Amino acid sequence: MTLWQRLVPSRTIPRTRWRVEGSRWRTGPVTFVVLILGLWLFGTGEAMLVDATLGNAPWTVFAQGLSLRTGLGIGVATFLTSVAVLLMWIPLRERPGLGTIANAVVIATALQVMIGVLPNPEGLGWRIGQVLAGIALVGIGSGLYLTTNLGPGPRDGLMTGIHLRTGIAVTPVRLGIEVAVLAVGWLLGGTVGVGTLLFAFLIGPSVGYGLRLVGWLAGAKGEVVDDVHPELEA
Repeated sequence: MTLWQRLVPSRTIPRTRWRVEGSRWRTGPVTFVVLILGLWLFGTGEAMLVDATLGNAPWTVFAQGLSLRTGLGIGVATFLTSVAVLLMWIPLRERPGLGTIANAVVIATALQVMIGVLPNPEGLGWRIGQVLAGIALVGIGSGLYLTTNLGPGPRDGLMTGIHLRTGIAVTPVRLGIEVAVLAVGWLLGGTVGVGTLLFAFLIGPSVGYGLRLVGWLAGAKGEVVDDVHPELEA
């Protein structure tokens, strides 16, 4: 691997020693710890955006806009959005697993807990810094839990499914999804702030660099090869 390849975001998911092969419902202790750590960091990153009060992640903007248009609570709107995204997995042949369930539970728990302990920064500079740190944590958390192969959450499953079926790199896929969701949410009436825009445009590179960092730390020797279309990872 050249120096340039090491410096750019990862184009795919590295094959780590803790990656589960076969069933996505059975795991060892090391893989389980990596999964929970990754999801907790992901939830903490989301909490940092909420705590900074500069605008939430695009999917929350979308849920808020849907709530305003339909009269549903934002929690119900978020749930229905997740169900709709999971239905989009069917043509992509993405499989759920333990990580899919843990995604909903651990991220929600981390979000609730960490909002209560974060510092509530007051200065604009500190708030923007917290948003950027939160985006970085979401990227690192994604890099950890995606490499367990225990099944992604609804939104990341959409990302990895499109990546594996089209061969398009992870970074532009994630960026495209977030920008599209943000635009629709804004048109529906969802609130958009500086933090929202930063998240939409930086989350793709953040996940790519998160995967690169995790692969480097794990000493990964290769990339994941899809068992249905292996040529997509070439």
